[in-house]
Amino acid sequence: MSFITSMLGHLNYGTIFVLMLLESTVIPVPSELVVAPAAYHAAGGNLDMWLVILFSTLGADVGATINYLAGWYLGRPIIYKFANSKWGHLCLLNQEKVEKSERYFEKHGMVATITGRLLPGIRHLISIPAGLSRMNYWKFLLYTTIGAGAWHSILALLGHYMHAFVPEEQLNEKILEYGEYIKFGLIILVIIVCLYFLLKWYIKKKKADNEQVK
Repeated sequence: MSFITSMLGHLNYGTIFVLMLLESTVIPVPSELVVAPAAYHAAGGNLDMWLVILFSTLGADVGATINYLAGWYLGRPIIYKFANSKWGHLCLLNQEKVEKSERYFEKHGMVATITGRLLPGIRHLISIPAGLSRMNYWKFLLYTTIGAGAWHSILALLGHYMHAFVPEEQLNEKILEYGEYIKFGLIILVIIVCLYFLLKWYIKKKKADNEQVK
C-alpha cells in the first residue's frame, strides 16, 4: 500500500486523521508509527502535540464508527465472509480474530470499548461487536474517544520523549522497541481493570444474594 507509505512519510494533521481512520477500520496501519513520529516532530516545533492527539483521536472515532455501522447493518454472516475472503486476509483479518474480539466484548461488556482500544489485535476490531450487539452509539463513541485518546496520548508522550535522544533515522526502530514494553504494560493494566470490575460485580451479586436470603 504505497499511498499509506507515502502518507507516513508526510505527516500532517490531515494525514494523521486519515491514517488513524484507516487503522480503526480493517486497514493494517500501525498507530505507533503515526502518532509517535508526529509527536516527535511536534517536539521539534513542526506540529502541535495536542493537535496530533486530537486529530488522531478524531480519525479513530470516524474509523470505529464505520466498523460499528458495519456490525450493526451487515451482521455476522457478512462480517465473517469478508474476514475469510482474500480482501480480508490482505487486511490481516480472519474469522478467528473477529470472534476473539466478540468474546472479549461479551466478557467485559461496555468497558471493553475503552480497554479494547489499548490492546493489540483487539483495538481495531472491538467496534464490530459493539455494532453487532446494538450498543448505544453515543456511549460507544464516548468510550471509544476515551480509549483512543488514552492510547494516542501514550504514543504522543513516547514520541515527544524520544526527541531528546533518538536520531530521526532510528526513530521507527526505537518506537517499535519501546512499543513492545508499552503493550505489555497496557495488557497488565487492562487485566487489572477487568479484575476490578469483575470483583465489583461479584461483591454486588453476593450482597444481593444475601439480602434475598434475609
